[in-house]
Order: sequence, then C-alpha cells, then structure tokens
Amino acid sequence: MPVTGPEPKHDVRTKGTKRRKRRAPRFRVAILSRNRKLYSTRRLVEAARAHEHEARVLDTLRCDLVLARDAPRIFYKGAEVTGVGVVIPRIGASITGYGLSVVNQFDMMGVPILNNSVPIARARDKLRALQLLSRFGIDIPRTVMCRYREEVPLAVEQVGGLPCIMKLIQGTQGVGVLIANTMTEVEGVLDTMWTLGQEILLQELIAESRGKDVRALVIGDRVVAAMRRTAREGDFRSNIHRGGEGQAVDLPREYTEAAVKAVRVIGLEVAGVDMLESHGGPKIMEVNSSPGFEGLEKATGVDIASLYVEHAVEFAHAQASGWSKAPLI
Repeated sequence: MPVTGPEPKHDVRTKGTKRRKRRAPRFRVAILSRNRKLYSTRRLVEAARAHEHEARVLDTLRCDLVLARDAPRIFYKGAEVTGVGVVIPRIGASITGYGLSVVNQFDMMGVPILNNSVPIARARDKLRALQLLSRFGIDIPRTVMCRYREEVPLAVEQVGGLPCIMKLIQGTQGVGVLIANTMTEVEGVLDTMWTLGQEILLQELIAESRGKDVRALVIGDRVVAAMRRTAREGDFRSNIHRGGEGQAVDLPREYTEAAVKAVRVIGLEVAGVDMLESHGGPKIMEVNSSPGFEGLEKATGVDIASLYVEHAVEFAHAQASGWSKAPLI
C-alpha cells in the first residue's frame, strides 16, 4: 500500500493562477441501432459527444452473443465489446427477437440498460401492454381480441359498434392500423390476417379524437415534451411517419400523470406515450419503447437528445450505487 503524507491545509497556488477544474471521466455510451444515419440515432451521438462522453453505435444484428458458464460476452465485428457504461437500445420492430437477446446479453454482463428486454417486449405486444395498463386502472380505448368468425359481431358491439379501429398486435408507425366502417370490412380483414397467422385487435373509435392524438415523451418520472399530432387530409392516422403534423402542447396534469404512470406500469425508463383526447380524459393507446423524436424536437424546440443521454448516464450511476426504482409489477 503506498504511503502518502498529510494533505496541505492551505491552497499553495501562486498568485494569479486558477485552480484547474477536475473533468469528469468520459462515459462510454453504446447505442443499439441498425442505422447510424437515422435522425434519433444521430442526435443521440451528437448529444453524448457534446457532453464529452464517448458514443458508439452498434448495429444490433452485428452483435454476436457468446454464452458460457458465468461468462456472457458480446463480440462486434470480431472484437469483444468491453467497458460500456450504459446501453441505449433503439430496437426496430422488425428485429425485436434478436434485439431483445442482445439487450438481455448486456444485462447478463452487468451493463446498465436504459429500457431492458422484458419491458421492451411488453410494449411491443399491444395486447399485453393494454392488459397491464387496464390492470392498473389506466384508461384505454375498449379493446377486444377474438379468434372465431361467428364471435365477430359481438366483438364489434363490445367496442361500441361501427366504425371501429383494427390493429395488428405488433406494428409500428401506424403500419397495420385501419378503420373499418362495415361488418364486411371487419370480417374480410380478420379472415386475411388469421390466414397469414396474424392476430388483430378490434378497438373503440374515439370520435371526438378522430385524426388527432397526443404524443408525450417520458424520461424518468416526467414528461419532457409533448405534441398534438394531426393526420394529413384523407387519413385518420396521425403518425408523423404517415404524413401527420405535430404542434407543441402543454398537457394538463391529468395527461402527464397518466403518461408517467403508463411508462412505470410497462417498466420503461424512456418511452413515447400515445394518448387520445376523449370527453372523459386521456385514453392511452400505446407505449413506445424506442420513440423517434425528430418531429417532437422540431415541434417543441426541446433538446430531447441531451435529456435522453443525461438520464442514461444518471441511470447508470444510480445502478452502480445499488439504487433501483420500485417496479409496479
């Protein structure tokens, strides 16, 4: 053990010199993304570097998982991945299965993950997510899933009749969502999807919110930005990727509390929450574990990428100190 002398009691700098500020060590942030050129991925890299952290984008499908007794490892393009401080998953819906395995592998290696594999899987399954939200008293549109053609009329009645919304259980950016105006349309879509091995949900149409919804971004325990999205003419889907327009909005407390609670129920640290504005208050439609935020940054002017990275680093430090948020489930 090295021996050191007593620390000086006084500052012995010469006059006119300044105490050099100790710089925090660079933090290694790994971003799981298939495309480093995507807006959200690129902004996360920029924000990490602006805060003097080291940022590296890892193509999720290029991560090779090595398993052995008590020795999980990841190799990326032939080199072992080590020294990562925190992982930010940006897992696309098309690679959910492999992406969850990569996220879980980092978790097994003891690396803090901003959104772990179990809550990501919950969010990706629309029915499972709605079941959890309903269980904890969060208001959602009335939803039915059935599997036999003769039960379809009753299912439509249970969601409030026609027209109604039809959704694939796994879908994103408005893909796999349509509106049915007749029983023939409902039965035709169901027959087609069932033949393809797909499950589909019937959902209540909130008439007063048709063509509009609210996207709130939750980071940690607060809504950091929100916008109202309006569908383009001729479409009922308000997703920005479908041509919808976003406008910044100050959410009432009832909406912010519903959004934060929904994210906690699913178990995520960062998520986009899509809500409908009904006469009875907010109705949660979906919780997105890898929310894009290009439209939200442009609509609100909020530097979401920096808030994202700052929370990731704080989360990693909290995990290292043994602190964890109490789960609701």
